[in-house]
Amino acid sequence: MRKDKLTFNRIKRGRFSGYSDFAVVILVTILVIFGVVMVFSASYYKSINVAGTPFAFFTRQVIYAVIGFVIMAICARIPYKTYMRLSIPIIVISLLLLFAVLTPLGESVGGASRMIRLGPISIMPGEVAKIAVIIFTAAFLSTDSKIILSFKDGVLPLIILMGTFGGLIIAQPNLSTAVTVCGIIAGIMFIAGLKWRYVIGALIAGGTGILGIITLGDKIGGSHWKKRLTSFWDPFEDALGEGYQVVQSLLALGSGGLFGMGLGNSIQKTLYLPEPQNDFILAIIGEELGFVGIMALFIVYMLLIWRCFHICLNAPDYFGMLLAGGITIMLTLQVILNVAVVTSCMPPTGIALPFISYGGNSLWIFMGSMGMLLNISKKSDKENRR
Repeated sequence: MRKDKLTFNRIKRGRFSGYSDFAVVILVTILVIFGVVMVFSASYYKSINVAGTPFAFFTRQVIYAVIGFVIMAICARIPYKTYMRLSIPIIVISLLLLFAVLTPLGESVGGASRMIRLGPISIMPGEVAKIAVIIFTAAFLSTDSKIILSFKDGVLPLIILMGTFGGLIIAQPNLSTAVTVCGIIAGIMFIAGLKWRYVIGALIAGGTGILGIITLGDKIGGSHWKKRLTSFWDPFEDALGEGYQVVQSLLALGSGGLFGMGLGNSIQKTLYLPEPQNDFILAIIGEELGFVGIMALFIVYMLLIWRCFHICLNAPDYFGMLLAGGITIMLTLQVILNVAVVTSCMPPTGIALPFISYGGNSLWIFMGSMGMLLNISKKSDKENRR
């Protein structure tokens, strides 16, 4: 019995990331495999309609998942302090990509220019920006633990960073990613000890800006945003226009009930719900697996977020804590925003469900981030053993 336990401990702490938080690996693997299954189910009819085969999106997602595990393993072995030294080049590259997507290099899909295509590879600068601002903000604040107490030296530069990145992402347009990026920066600042008066001031400024778009949208040329920001209040009022996608999502969730219609039996995925494998995949999960299936998924998310918080609290240094905290905020915020969009609690803008939604960019960013957390955990383990 003792030999078996020792063998399990060696495997648990073993080859994937050295001495690290093995629970993170298990939980991420569960989410990714579940995501592949649900992408296949949600995209079945869409894939036939687009590619003539039900396996087009499924095959790509399997490839994305395999590459994601490779990225996760590589990031788990790269010393996390390396990112601190590379924080300035990383943020500059991310900024250049955000500028590039607004030029003719950007590819417009559905009225929004959010990606740059390089042959078979597509880059979504908004997704890259999330991890870039985490690394840069953590590195910037870790140079001096008291810098956040100074408005001029600590707060103002990060407000400028939020305004620059948020503005460029909104210009795509992509409101939810802009909210995520700004929320990540603000969250890391809060972890570092941001004074409450700045938090309250930021909330007032943000609320005033949104209210201004709603009330003056037509006059300032923002009628698109005005419709987006008000359609979620009553999506059935314009069920065939701005509210169409949310209406189909709510119908899917309502049809699922407690236990769902069964895996593969969704009606809304039969070309009613646009792009069901992407941002609104949670609606298909609710329709096929019901409330029970969604709650099981949320339990896995909560366990993963708890482990991320655990790594953050036990980080061996200040930069490691801020880096792990930023990644945890990104994961938590994106899950909340996706649920809010799918349930019509906020305007319908593109936000992927972490590890589940179809696509390589978001999946790779999140799996790479989990690799960074594993490396921080590995370092923490070594410090504890010393």
